[in-house]
Amino acid sequence: MYQIILASESPRRKEIMETMGISYQVIPANVMEVVEETVPEEMVQALARLKTAEVLKKQQLQFPQYQDVIIIGADTMVFYKEHALGKPGNVQDAVRMLSMLSDDAHEVITGVSIIIKNKYGFEEQVSFAVSTKVRVQPLTLEQINDYIATGEPMDKAGAYAIQGKFGIHIKEIVGDYYNIVGFPISKIYEVLLQKGIDIKKLK
Repeated sequence: MYQIILASESPRRKEIMETMGISYQVIPANVMEVVEETVPEEMVQALARLKTAEVLKKQQLQFPQYQDVIIIGADTMVFYKEHALGKPGNVQDAVRMLSMLSDDAHEVITGVSIIIKNKYGFEEQVSFAVSTKVRVQPLTLEQINDYIATGEPMDKAGAYAIQGKFGIHIKEIVGDYYNIVGFPISKIYEVLLQKGIDIKKLK
C-alpha cells in the first residue's frame, strides 16, 4: 500500500488534500529554487522536480517504515505577459503587481512532479504543468490599497489569493480553480489513475 508524501508545508495544499479525503504525510523540501529553464511551463516543472528529488533523499530518514511511497511536489507561479510575478518585496511592489493585473488576464501555472517508488526498487517520475487563465476586474488605487492593508497579498505570488479576500475582484477563470490555489488535484488524481493508483483509496 502506497504512502503519499507531500513535499510541501503549504497550508493551502494540505487543506486541498484533506478536503478530498486523501491520507498523506508531509516532508517539506528546503531547496534553492533556482533553475535554468525560462519557458514558464518548463520552469515550474523543474522547480517541482527539485522539491521531490530532495524529499526522496529525506524520506528514508524520516519515514523508513514506508517502502512504497508516492512523493508529490508542486510549484505555482503567476505569469503576466510571460513575466513571472513572485511574492511582492514590499507594499509598493504589491501595488505595482496588482495594478498590472487590474482589468486584464494573466496565467497561473503549476508544475507538478510525482515520484512513485516501491519496495522492489522500481522508481518512476512524472511531471506536468497545468495552466489556468484568470481575469481580474478593473481596480481603483483605493481598492488596491484596501486589499494590501489586509496583509494577505504580501506572501502570495502575484500579490493575491483567489481563495481569500481578493476573490471578490476575480471576474473570470478559465481552467482549474484548485490550480490557482496551488495544487491541481484533479490532474494529479488523473495521472496517478493512469498508473493504476487510486489515491482516494490509500488509507
